[in-house]
Amino acid sequence: MIPAADEGMAMSAHEQRFRWFSSVEYEGQLYMTPLDFIESVTTSEPKKKKFWRSLIKEDLDKFLSDTPPVWKGSSRLFRNLHDRGIISYTEYLFLLCILTKPHAGFRIAFNMFDADGNEKVDKREFMVLEEIFRKKNEKKERRGDSESSSQLVRDAFKRQSLNLFLLRHSLHKNITDTTLLVHFFGKKGKTELNFEDFYRFMDNLQTEMLEIEFLAYSKGMVTISAEDFARILLRFTTVDHISSYLENVRRSMPDEKGITFEEFRTFFQFLNNLEDFTIALQMYNFASRSIGQDEFARAVYVATGLKLSRHLVDIVFRIFDVDLDDQLSYKEFTGIMRGRLHRGSWGYRGEEKFISFKACLKKELSGK
Repeated sequence: MIPAADEGMAMSAHEQRFRWFSSVEYEGQLYMTPLDFIESVTTSEPKKKKFWRSLIKEDLDKFLSDTPPVWKGSSRLFRNLHDRGIISYTEYLFLLCILTKPHAGFRIAFNMFDADGNEKVDKREFMVLEEIFRKKNEKKERRGDSESSSQLVRDAFKRQSLNLFLLRHSLHKNITDTTLLVHFFGKKGKTELNFEDFYRFMDNLQTEMLEIEFLAYSKGMVTISAEDFARILLRFTTVDHISSYLENVRRSMPDEKGITFEEFRTFFQFLNNLEDFTIALQMYNFASRSIGQDEFARAVYVATGLKLSRHLVDIVFRIFDVDLDDQLSYKEFTGIMRGRLHRGSWGYRGEEKFISFKACLKKELSGK
């Protein structure tokens, strides 16, 4: 949890950002509303100065009574809830991990919670993982992510197994229910979460955040321009001269038909598989040289099973083909996209290492 009184404590970038965007306080702890969460991942800074609103039990009870069950979830859940809900810091970390997660790995995420392997997650199992999140974030020192993904997962499972029994018997009985807990496990906390509902929630969350970004640029139309697509790709990266990339698009595509939401969504699903795409390029021996449009599209399909439209691939090349030779620098493209994938650490500019979802979970699960 993030206390309302910081008392001069050292905080990580994520802790600082959570504190910056959170707008409500309950029993001395800060929480985000669903609207706060949307802003934190779609804008570089709060739209207006946040003043923490103190909630009383009656306020929270009303929020939770209006929270729909997970089987009624949709890709408008966070927008519909707006400011009528609370999200804890550990849930914020969990939601951030989901946003950069490939669909193929949804099962891994579910299994991280399903401690007893019964294909269902109950509230206590979910709370155990949250407790591990919390314990990790009590430590102020952060370590890097140089370990392999497989080792990261093994370590996470090992640590979860070692702590599971103790944590099952030490969790507080009077833990504050949040919007996410009620959404997943019901108002009485007795509902169990199955994989299908969990998958749908994760897919809806990714879709909702992408819809919000898309609609901000489409201005009511069914497409966005290639130039606006470039702005979205580059806005949270560490690129210093965005104007030169935008000029590439304006110069090479004076008249174009725009990008639909389905094309937009497919491209960002591809970005969530960037690690597998990198491996595919290495298999094709493309990693050390520039690649053409057909090679790029084939590598995307091999790595992800996703088919990018020829129109979309052409736009990507118009954005990043700085030499105007219809070739793409693999290293430059993947380097920039890694920054976008992690939103520049959600607003904090600087070099960030790309980490897979497995590593993302392990980083937050690690007790070291």
